Amino acid sequence: MFFIMGISNGEKKLAFDQLEICNCCGKYGHLEVYMTYMFFSFFFIPLFKWNRHYYVRMNCCNATTEISADLGKAIARGEVTKIPLDTLHFGRYENRMKHCSYCGFTTEEDFQYCPKCGRAL
Repeated sequence: MFFIMGISNGEKKLAFDQLEICNCCGKYGHLEVYMTYMFFSFFFIPLFKWNRHYYVRMNCCNATTEISADLGKAIARGEVTKIPLDTLHFGRYENRMKHCSYCGFTTEEDFQYCPKCGRAL
């Protein structure tokens, strides 16, 4: 008699979609929420999960940040429909691109005014 069992990593995209202007690249993007976990399987059937972490990813530039387990669980249950973008911190990627809302000019430079149209960024 032999047993087939193992421990592996898993990832699940949660049913959450929110359209926002990205703080990192200045483009419109969708917030996507993912849960990563470890699981034990017996005969290729996952029996239990542990070490769950929840992440938010912007699909426009793939900037990712971890969110709290409580917020992640509430999203998984469908209780949260909107995440305030100012509460998410994408670290070194945040505000690397500036985008002019008037003419659409995009730059990585540290301008306060748009070099194309002269309006404030």
